[in-house]
Amino acid sequence: MNLIIRLLINALAVFVLAHILNGVAVDGYLGAIIVAVVLAILNLLVKPILIILTLPVTVITLGLFLLVINALMILLADKLIDGFSVSSFWTALLFSVLLSILQSLLQSFLKDDKK
Repeated sequence: MNLIIRLLINALAVFVLAHILNGVAVDGYLGAIIVAVVLAILNLLVKPILIILTLPVTVITLGLFLLVINALMILLADKLIDGFSVSSFWTALLFSVLLSILQSLLQSFLKDDKK
């Protein structure tokens, strides 16, 4: 049940950011849910491989290269999903940063309700 709630929170964050940012578009609520599921799968399967392959660069940049990896995950989701589009790498980078912040805020509100 917790996984479904987290996916719905992520879908809400994707939907809100798609309407705020000019270079990001998503086709409705169902499209946002699909984007959230695909991003969760990519972060589970592909992201650890990219982190291991780019470990020296990540260490040299003190972890800032992880932002680039997050943007690449967004661009890969853009290529995989028809109802989701991101205009450029810089838009994907901004989208990934704002998505992480919004997800953290929304999930912290959820944790406060449980206490």
